[in-house]
Amino acid sequence: MRFRKVILPLLGILFAGLLLAGCGNGNTASNGSSAGTTKNDTTQTAQQASSGIPKNQPVARVYAQLSPSVVQVNVREIQQTPFGPQSAQGIGSGVIYRSDGYIITAAHVVQGAQSVNVAFADGSIAKAQVVGRDTYDDIAVLKVNRNNLPAATFSNDKNLKVGEWAVAIGSPSGFQSTVTFGVVSGTNRSIPSRYTGGVQVPSLTGLIQTDAAISPGNSGGALANIKGEVIGINEAYLPPGQTGAENIGFAIPARVATSVANQIIDNGRVVHPYLGVYTVDLTPSIAKRFGISVDHGAIIVKVAKNSPAQSAGFKRMDVITQVGSHEIADTGDLVAALRNYKPGETVKVTVVRGGSKQTISVQLGQRPSGSSS
Repeated sequence: MRFRKVILPLLGILFAGLLLAGCGNGNTASNGSSAGTTKNDTTQTAQQASSGIPKNQPVARVYAQLSPSVVQVNVREIQQTPFGPQSAQGIGSGVIYRSDGYIITAAHVVQGAQSVNVAFADGSIAKAQVVGRDTYDDIAVLKVNRNNLPAATFSNDKNLKVGEWAVAIGSPSGFQSTVTFGVVSGTNRSIPSRYTGGVQVPSLTGLIQTDAAISPGNSGGALANIKGEVIGINEAYLPPGQTGAENIGFAIPARVATSVANQIIDNGRVVHPYLGVYTVDLTPSIAKRFGISVDHGAIIVKVAKNSPAQSAGFKRMDVITQVGSHEIADTGDLVAALRNYKPGETVKVTVVRGGSKQTISVQLGQRPSGSSS
């Protein structure tokens, strides 16, 4: 039943056309550092596994190097049904983050989990503890009681090239250690709100788009470059029946995943910057209707009380077009841009108000649970 764990509730509640591929900044050495791309002894061992594969088989080399670091995440939970509580099982994927037992997966994979175990590429299974989940970025960290695990190498590269090769490894529909490959189809993608019930979901912004096949069970698995470095954590795909297009998959950038994972491991929670505005995408039709001089951006429909935005003087109907050096074409861009800052930092935000542009300096706060951007 359960590699549809996330698909069913999302279709019924929020995501009309988007399917999370779950059930149904830098590499970390043992100290959890996220600076740059680093390697450790277990990664060197994984690289040795690919040494006997010809160089003209690059995908096979990536698979040999990285597959020992990708696990299957098996979830058991109790779901409330019209017939009472029912036991359900789900399957997702994960990537070994640190050799001392920490594993990154997608938060929706372990949502509501009563118990979790991890199946390793060598066939062994271990019970896992959910260290923490960040639903805002949809990243979770698991911990198994093992050492000397083959930790993957995570890339902090912000300059992925569209068209470079991409390799996905995970457990689609429970087929463990399945590899698919394609290219990086786009970067800094946001999944349009028309696929999410009109709501811009923070975890579905700033994504890597790929045509490497992503399917149910791939969530939490690895998207890698041709060097075998993890560039993203697989997240979701758009089904052809909804879009008319094949192989539109998405991954959370590795730098986001590792930043979140480090905070969970070190502090037990994740801190997000907070501006305090509720926005919708500005479209040409909305701009024409309200006489707005630009036809793209994030238009503020409400300013939260006692928020940094209110203190800085943001107003309803302001159109945010730039945050720092980041151009804002829609609400997804705004959410993604704020990820580049920390609570307490001051950032310059460009808005269009009454036909003229102005720049507002605002000191970001800490995002309260369940709040706006």
